[in-house]
Formats: sequence, C-alpha cells, structure tokens
Amino acid sequence: MVMLLAGGFVSPARNGQAEEIKPYFPAGTQEIGLTAGYLLPHRLTKDHVTKQEGPALMPSWGMVLHEPVGDGWYRGQTSVGAEVVYLEFREPVLTHGIGFTPKIKYTFVTLNRLRPYVEFAGGPFWTDLGGRIPEESSRFNFIVTAGLGASWFMTNQAAFTVGYRFHHISNAGTRMPNLGLNSSLPFAGFSFFF
Repeated sequence: MVMLLAGGFVSPARNGQAEEIKPYFPAGTQEIGLTAGYLLPHRLTKDHVTKQEGPALMPSWGMVLHEPVGDGWYRGQTSVGAEVVYLEFREPVLTHGIGFTPKIKYTFVTLNRLRPYVEFAGGPFWTDLGGRIPEESSRFNFIVTAGLGASWFMTNQAAFTVGYRFHHISNAGTRMPNLGLNSSLPFAGFSFFF
C-alpha cells in the first residue's frame, strides 16, 4: 500500500521528460514522513550493562518556516514539526517504548536534488523497560535525539531519506537509578511534501 501511495508522488513526468526539481520549498510547505531503523546500544560507562537494541518506527510531520537564508554551502531552511517515536527493545527482554517529540530541522538547499540536514528533537517517552534493567527505574522518561541525514528528491513532492541519530533516554532524575540509555539509530524512509 505504501508503494502504491508513493507511486502517485514518484511517477515520471507525463510528457516523457524528467521533472525539474525545485531548489527549495516556499515557506509553509508541509512534510509528512515515515522512517524506520534499528537501535544499536552505546555503553558509555562500566555501569551501562544493558544491551538494548531493536527496530524503530518514526512517523513525522513538519512545516518549512522561511525562504532560504545564507549564502554558500550553509544556505538553507528551517522546519519545525513533531514526531512519534516507537521503539521495540529486543534485548535483554522484549519491551516497547513510545514517545512524542517536537523537532527542529535545518536543511541545506545548495545541492538541488540532494539536501543534507541536521535535526534535534526531544519530548516525553514511555517504556515498559523501566524497572527491568539497572540503568532505568521509571516507565516515564524523556527522549532526546540529535542527528543528520540527507534527502534525495525523486520528484518535487517525494524524497528518499537516510540518516543517523544519537538517542538518549532518561527520566531526568525524577527516580533513581537514572543512568540513562544511549544508542545509535541509522534509519531510512520517505517524505512527501505538499
């Protein structure tokens, strides 16, 4: 079904010529995306013993705030939006987590079809991993992410995206212990613009 939906956005130009990709989006353009990846653990201290890993799914929405700013390689646009983060931890026990994160993204627009970006997000996160591992004692936590990626525009409305995020999950000291969980998340997905 996703492929059929994507096919409507990615179909070649009707006159047989390749569609010209716009170099940037006007302010107010909205983006709906779906990315998936696999969470890989970072053990930053000797006290971090849990090997939490598993798949991640992140549907998102965003809106371009302004026309491109800057000159040269850093010319770009800022977007704000929100994302739902679903994580399935498969080690050491099968558990789940879900959160909601407002996010901000800066997209570099100097390369036409290829648009690198940096992004930051953070918000509340609930997981049943809390209390079952030594690093976390609480089911209610916060998740903070920082990442970078690139979107390849197949049409003016559809892009394939790949990227990397560093994830930190912690209860912000509301309960002890609170060592936090740190992980890498390589991901890929599609975004649609309107």
